[in-house]
Amino acid sequence: MAVLHGPRPDEPPTPVLGPVERVAVLSDVHANIPALRAVLSERDVASADLVVFCGDLTWGPEPEETVSLVGELGSRAVFVRGNADRAVLELAAGDRPRERPRDAWMPGRHSPEALDLLSRFHFNVVVDVVGLGPVRFCHGSPRGDTEVITPETPEARFADLMSGHPESTLVSGHTHLQFDRRVGDRRSVNPGSVGLAFHDGEAGTAMWALLGPDVSPRRTPFDVADAVLRAWDAGDPSAEVMERMMTTPPTVAEVVAHAEERVFSD
Repeated sequence: MAVLHGPRPDEPPTPVLGPVERVAVLSDVHANIPALRAVLSERDVASADLVVFCGDLTWGPEPEETVSLVGELGSRAVFVRGNADRAVLELAAGDRPRERPRDAWMPGRHSPEALDLLSRFHFNVVVDVVGLGPVRFCHGSPRGDTEVITPETPEARFADLMSGHPESTLVSGHTHLQFDRRVGDRRSVNPGSVGLAFHDGEAGTAMWALLGPDVSPRRTPFDVADAVLRAWDAGDPSAEVMERMMTTPPTVAEVVAHAEERVFSD
């Protein structure tokens, strides 16, 4: 049986913020600096009341540079904890076996200040957005950071994972797929990935979303050649994987089939 990896035992109550008029949602940055810079320079991100990050912020080639960039947002930045953010903390504390290429490398790429930032990420966040009402933000699902939600998640499973949560709109990350769909009487939204978008379009595309008064999926081009070079220059043990995912991303159909078969993916 899959482990949900839900809230920590000492997790404070889910923050409830707002009302606000505009929320920019950025997810799965994966420490891709060229992509992050491109999205942060977008006018609608710069002017948003809040910028919500839906997890997996620093698990990538340039964690410290990523923390520095999001730090410039000040109090406008709101952070949700992803499975990769949790992994960094577990590895740094010696609470997780080092099995993958990045596992031994990643903790040393995070300063104590960066680790402290990750430790303060929320499991879920609710923001009252004008035009949408209360919106719940998570990484995987409201009950676990490795649960996958896709454009084809069955209505019964979606209703189950939303059980106990009254919000009519859920924004999740984790799958790196951008979508906006109705599931019964609710709305399931994924802004897509800033740093490693999985899609059928052109390489070098960062995906995000603007909320308020409706949901507006957005795409921003970035210099993919620069991102690839920076991954190799950083000495990232997964630079080859990053290059492949950025230059020839998995298709939507491939990701959906894989995710829905597994339901949970770390």
